[in-house]
Amino acid sequence: MGMMIENAGPYVGMVIVQFAQVGLMIAAKVAMANGMTTFIFVSYSNALSSLILLPLSFFIYRSARPPLFLTFLCGFFLLGFIGFLVQILGYTGLMFSSASLSITILNLIPGFTFVFAVIFRMEKFNYTSSTTMAKSIGTLVTVIGATIITLYQGPPILGFSSHSNASSFDNLTSSSAWLIGGLILTIDCMVSALFIITQAVVLRKCPAELILMLFYSGFIAILSAAVSLIVDKDYSGWSLNNKMRLIPVIYSGIFGNAFQVSIIMWCVRRRGPVFASLFHPLGVIFAIALGIIILGEAFYLGSLVGSIVTVVGFYCVIWGKAKEGQMNKEGQKILESNEKRVHLLQNKTEDEIMIIA
Repeated sequence: MGMMIENAGPYVGMVIVQFAQVGLMIAAKVAMANGMTTFIFVSYSNALSSLILLPLSFFIYRSARPPLFLTFLCGFFLLGFIGFLVQILGYTGLMFSSASLSITILNLIPGFTFVFAVIFRMEKFNYTSSTTMAKSIGTLVTVIGATIITLYQGPPILGFSSHSNASSFDNLTSSSAWLIGGLILTIDCMVSALFIITQAVVLRKCPAELILMLFYSGFIAILSAAVSLIVDKDYSGWSLNNKMRLIPVIYSGIFGNAFQVSIIMWCVRRRGPVFASLFHPLGVIFAIALGIIILGEAFYLGSLVGSIVTVVGFYCVIWGKAKEGQMNKEGQKILESNEKRVHLLQNKTEDEIMIIA
């Protein structure tokens, strides 16, 4: 029984993470529909995440706390700044579009990460390799899928078109808001890919994920608050008297960085990063269902076609990454085996020389 729970744990964990991610988008949309600006929502949610991560990180690393050199703090601040852009762009794109569009376009991130890894020479582009071709073709297919979703809305096939997005932007039609939202979300995916590359570099020097997330959330909370005080002249948006603001902030603070990062790290340690990535398209289904039930959003034909194309491209990229990881492991085993053989031959030769002597 215990073994069954242990085996099922990562699957249940990743399903919960996808559900929580979609819930986070819906919570943000509800809060912003009730007068809270993007900057204020991001500031509140990350401040609450920091308060949760502060005792948690110090408890876990109490016996082996990594030294916080100036270079680490600079790296944390850089991640915080990029993360600030990621969250602001993501929630702004969400305001113009829908939760289903937002979660679907996030499938672009693995492809863009591969492109940036090649640009920064973290990966080699070998056009004769099947894994490289799979990742390249998958990236292209996801971009095509995202383009279909953004440029072609089509008729609603589930729910009813309420034009709720257009009502928030007086000078925009529903289709124009959808297009702008798709473009902003695509840029957000590019910045997210850059964040992943930067995070990998920082974690090599400071492999303490929770401390990194603590500073990450703290820097984002401070940056968002500072920008809000400069840009937003109406300070009534900071009020949490309305429960339609308070509940989304509490939800995002608990089930945002603090919760999702902890579950993902636990699953990655047990099943690897590829396993964790495989569940992302499940969020598309959750987003469609919750968007229709809670927000009254419509699901359009263009979203259906684009989602299918994007998910196919996503799995092409993931297959390439999985195959590459398998080949690297096999190559490492062969290398270790050859080293053992060389070592045995050297010992045998030395013994023969001693006998002859």
